[in-house]
Amino acid sequence: MSWTLAPEPPDSPDALALWRAYYTEVSDRWYLLHEGRRTDPGELEREIAAVPGTDLAPPRGLLLVGRYAGEAAGSAGFRLLGDGSTAELTRVFVRGHRRGTGGAVLLVRAAEEAARAAGASRMVLDTRGDLVEARTLYARLGYAETAPHNAEPTADHWFAKALG
Repeated sequence: MSWTLAPEPPDSPDALALWRAYYTEVSDRWYLLHEGRRTDPGELEREIAAVPGTDLAPPRGLLLVGRYAGEAAGSAGFRLLGDGSTAELTRVFVRGHRRGTGGAVLLVRAAEEAARAAGASRMVLDTRGDLVEARTLYARLGYAETAPHNAEPTADHWFAKALG
Protein backbone atom coordinates (compact mmCIF):
# COMPACT_ATOMS: atom_id res chain seq x y z
CA MET A 1 0.00 0.00 0.00
CA SER A 2 1.13 3.54 -0.63
CA TRP A 3 -0.01 7.12 -0.26
CA THR A 4 -1.22 9.35 -3.07
CA LEU A 5 -1.49 13.10 -2.54
CA ALA A 6 -3.50 15.63 -4.50
CA PRO A 7 -4.81 19.17 -4.06
CA GLU A 8 -8.46 19.27 -3.12
CA PRO A 9 -10.98 22.07 -2.49
CA PRO A 10 -11.35 22.64 1.27
CA ASP A 11 -15.12 22.16 0.93
CA SER A 12 -14.98 18.79 -0.83
CA PRO A 13 -16.68 15.92 1.05
CA ASP A 14 -13.35 14.20 1.79
CA ALA A 15 -11.66 17.43 2.93
CA LEU A 16 -14.62 18.26 5.17
CA ALA A 17 -14.61 14.76 6.69
CA LEU A 18 -10.88 15.06 7.44
CA TRP A 19 -11.38 18.55 8.92
CA ARG A 20 -14.14 17.19 11.18
CA ALA A 21 -11.97 14.25 12.29
CA TYR A 22 -8.97 16.54 12.90
CA TYR A 23 -10.93 19.14 14.81
CA THR A 24 -12.77 16.55 16.90
CA GLU A 25 -9.50 14.90 17.91
CA VAL A 26 -7.60 18.06 18.85
CA SER A 27 -10.61 19.62 20.57
CA ASP A 28 -11.37 16.50 22.59
CA ARG A 29 -7.72 16.23 23.63
CA TRP A 30 -7.74 19.83 24.85
CA TYR A 31 -10.99 19.52 26.79
CA LEU A 32 -10.03 16.17 28.32
CA LEU A 33 -6.72 17.63 29.48
CA HIS A 34 -8.10 20.93 30.80
CA GLU A 35 -11.69 20.19 31.80
CA GLY A 36 -11.98 16.40 31.99
CA ARG A 37 -14.65 16.22 29.29
CA ARG A 38 -15.07 15.81 25.56
CA THR A 39 -16.10 18.65 23.28
CA ASP A 40 -19.75 19.60 23.45
CA PRO A 41 -21.30 18.58 20.07
CA GLY A 42 -22.92 21.99 19.51
CA GLU A 43 -19.67 23.78 20.26
CA LEU A 44 -17.81 21.45 17.92
CA GLU A 45 -20.23 22.21 15.07
CA ARG A 46 -19.92 25.97 15.64
CA GLU A 47 -16.12 25.84 15.67
CA ILE A 48 -15.90 23.66 12.56
CA ALA A 49 -18.27 26.00 10.69
CA ALA A 50 -16.33 29.07 11.86
CA VAL A 51 -13.12 27.94 10.12
CA PRO A 52 -14.20 26.79 6.64
CA GLY A 53 -10.70 26.77 5.14
CA THR A 54 -11.42 29.12 2.27
CA ASP A 55 -7.90 30.52 2.78
CA LEU A 56 -6.53 27.10 1.82
CA ALA A 57 -7.47 27.56 -1.83
CA PRO A 58 -5.32 28.91 -4.67
CA PRO A 59 -3.81 31.31 -5.34
CA ARG A 60 -2.86 32.08 -1.69
CA GLY A 61 -3.22 28.62 -0.23
CA LEU A 62 -3.63 24.95 -0.91
CA LEU A 63 -5.09 21.91 0.81
CA LEU A 64 -3.62 18.50 0.07
CA VAL A 65 -5.56 15.33 0.76
CA GLY A 66 -3.65 12.11 1.18
CA ARG A 67 -5.23 8.81 0.30
CA TYR A 68 -4.03 5.46 1.54
CA ALA A 69 -5.49 2.41 -0.19
CA GLY A 70 -8.03 4.77 -1.76
CA GLU A 71 -9.26 6.13 1.59
CA ALA A 72 -9.00 9.85 2.34
CA ALA A 73 -6.70 9.38 5.32
CA GLY A 74 -4.80 12.62 5.83
CA SER A 75 -4.39 16.28 4.99
CA ALA A 76 -2.02 19.21 5.12
CA GLY A 77 -2.47 22.74 3.92
CA PHE A 78 -0.85 26.12 3.81
CA ARG A 79 -1.87 29.74 3.52
CA LEU A 80 0.42 32.54 2.39
CA LEU A 81 0.83 35.32 4.93
CA GLY A 82 1.48 39.01 4.31
CA ASP A 83 3.60 39.56 1.23
CA GLY A 84 3.63 35.84 0.42
CA SER A 85 7.20 35.11 1.46
CA THR A 86 5.95 33.23 4.52
CA ALA A 87 3.44 30.40 4.48
CA GLU A 88 1.63 28.94 7.46
CA LEU A 89 1.32 25.15 7.66
CA THR A 90 -2.05 23.96 8.94
CA ARG A 91 -4.45 21.02 9.12
CA VAL A 92 -1.70 18.42 9.28
CA PHE A 93 -3.63 15.30 10.18
CA VAL A 94 -3.55 11.55 9.59
CA ARG A 95 -6.39 9.30 10.71
CA GLY A 96 -5.38 7.20 13.70
CA HIS A 97 -5.50 3.84 11.96
CA ARG A 98 -3.17 5.15 9.19
CA ARG A 99 -0.54 6.66 11.47
CA GLY A 100 2.88 5.09 11.21
CA THR A 101 2.59 4.60 7.45
CA GLY A 102 4.61 7.68 6.47
CA GLY A 103 1.68 9.86 5.47
CA ALA A 104 2.42 12.81 7.77
CA VAL A 105 5.96 13.22 6.43
CA LEU A 106 4.75 13.02 2.83
CA LEU A 107 1.96 15.52 3.45
CA VAL A 108 4.19 18.07 5.21
CA ARG A 109 6.91 17.80 2.56
CA ALA A 110 4.35 18.18 -0.23
CA ALA A 111 2.85 21.24 1.49
CA GLU A 112 6.35 22.72 1.82
CA GLU A 113 7.04 22.15 -1.88
CA ALA A 114 3.70 23.67 -2.88
CA ALA A 115 4.31 26.70 -0.64
CA ARG A 116 7.78 27.13 -2.16
CA ALA A 117 6.26 26.95 -5.65
CA ALA A 118 3.75 29.64 -4.58
CA GLY A 119 6.65 31.94 -3.65
CA ALA A 120 7.19 31.28 0.06
CA SER A 121 10.72 31.03 1.41
CA ARG A 122 9.68 30.27 4.99
CA MET A 123 7.06 28.06 6.63
CA VAL A 124 5.63 28.73 10.08
CA LEU A 125 3.14 26.85 12.23
CA ASP A 126 1.65 26.77 15.68
CA THR A 127 0.71 23.84 17.87
CA ARG A 128 0.02 22.94 21.46
CA GLY A 129 2.09 21.33 24.20
CA ASP A 130 -0.25 18.34 24.48
CA LEU A 131 0.20 17.52 20.78
CA VAL A 132 3.54 15.86 21.47
CA GLU A 133 3.43 13.77 18.29
CA ALA A 134 3.07 16.89 16.16
CA ARG A 135 5.94 18.68 17.89
CA THR A 136 8.14 15.61 17.43
CA LEU A 137 7.26 15.40 13.73
CA TYR A 138 8.02 19.07 13.09
CA ALA A 139 11.36 18.92 14.91
CA ARG A 140 12.30 15.80 12.93
CA LEU A 141 11.48 17.63 9.68
CA GLY A 142 13.77 20.55 10.53
CA TYR A 143 11.38 23.01 12.15
CA ALA A 144 12.78 25.06 15.03
CA GLU A 145 10.80 26.64 17.84
CA THR A 146 10.43 30.39 17.47
CA ALA A 147 8.69 33.32 19.06
CA PRO A 148 4.91 33.47 18.45
CA HIS A 149 3.89 34.59 14.97
CA ASN A 150 0.18 34.83 15.80
CA ALA A 151 -2.15 35.25 18.75
CA GLU A 152 -3.84 31.85 18.50
CA PRO A 153 -5.32 31.42 22.00
CA THR A 154 -4.71 27.66 22.33
CA ALA A 155 -1.20 27.64 20.81
CA ASP A 156 1.81 27.50 23.05
CA HIS A 157 4.49 26.34 20.61
CA TRP A 158 5.47 28.07 17.36
CA PHE A 159 7.85 26.69 14.74
CA ALA A 160 9.54 27.93 11.58
CA LYS A 161 11.63 26.48 8.77
CA ALA A 162 13.41 28.03 5.82
CA LEU A 163 12.13 26.55 2.57
CA GLY A 164 15.24 27.53 0.60
